[in-house]
Amino acid sequence: MRILRRALAQTQKELFQFRRDPLTVMLAFLLPFVALLMYGFATRLEAKDIPVAIANYDSGKLSRDYVDTIFASGQFTPIAWSGKRVLQPLDDSDAKATIVIPPEFSRKLKQGQKVDVQVLIDGTDVNNARIIKNGLLALTESFLAQERLPRKVPLVTAKLRLWFNPGRKETLHIVPGAIALVTWIFPALLSAFAMVREKEQGTILQLYASSITAFELILGKTIAYFCIGMAESALVITEAIIVFQIPFVGNFFAFLLCTVLYVASGVVFGTWAGTRASNQMAAVQICAMVGFLGSMLLSGFIYPIRNITYPISLLSNVVAARYYIEAARDAFVRGGSWLAHWYAPVMLACITLFFLTLGVAGMRKMQLSK
Repeated sequence: MRILRRALAQTQKELFQFRRDPLTVMLAFLLPFVALLMYGFATRLEAKDIPVAIANYDSGKLSRDYVDTIFASGQFTPIAWSGKRVLQPLDDSDAKATIVIPPEFSRKLKQGQKVDVQVLIDGTDVNNARIIKNGLLALTESFLAQERLPRKVPLVTAKLRLWFNPGRKETLHIVPGAIALVTWIFPALLSAFAMVREKEQGTILQLYASSITAFELILGKTIAYFCIGMAESALVITEAIIVFQIPFVGNFFAFLLCTVLYVASGVVFGTWAGTRASNQMAAVQICAMVGFLGSMLLSGFIYPIRNITYPISLLSNVVAARYYIEAARDAFVRGGSWLAHWYAPVMLACITLFFLTLGVAGMRKMQLSK
């Protein structure tokens, strides 16, 4: 009880200092709100309106219908060019692909003859080139089916059905991951600033001279910024549901438990960073390089974890955002049960205890060195 009373006294002191600074309060809640809007609206993985040049050397109706089919999909958009060199739009970066329709295209198709359509694709962006290739192949198949033209019938036909997200809404994939990034980095920064502020203002010497232990100090600051972090997460999750129209379909208590542990992991990481940093700039660099970049690149937010090259892929096992993103996507997209991601709260608890131990050890080392 004595340890808890001292920790709560430190918590009250931190919350009082937080309320006294209106700028910090505004940034603590305004920046997460704006950051989620930027991630939700600016992050797009599906390529649309890809500029494409058409060199149509056939004057028949089928060639014009083929061109209309390509641009009716909304995935590609035509560009105007002189038509002198088919590589000119690619060389000038005006188009990502050039489609060359040969002469006698319509006549040969009506007679059931083979027609070769040349497609030149800008391969500087490998992922975009793959999207263009697959999109044009699919549109060509769709054109042949609409015109009832003879085509090779595959022996096996797959009937596909999208589950969980049949409308292919990209926000259902992006926004839960953005929630994870925002609800981790800002509590971590605030708790790191709180630790560094004690050093910059010289009040850390008073704490060294007092009877408060390193564990009580870290615990008090952690509780204070955990409360602030939970308020930030509530704001961000509410914003995501209202602004981006993503429904909550999962287990509420499972998601709440993961949120509590995830925010706690961000706060204790920030306190550890504060014990290691000598000023606020150093604290920002630690949180940005270790926390933010790790959460962005090694969590599965944009790229699947299985695509990360070994041995860097091993680092994803200790990134808290990886487990919370899985829990968030389960809560907002899949709607699974407790057993769907039972390991997420276990790993988040382990990561929280790990950084709490490091923070207490770092604080105790600082006290002994003075």
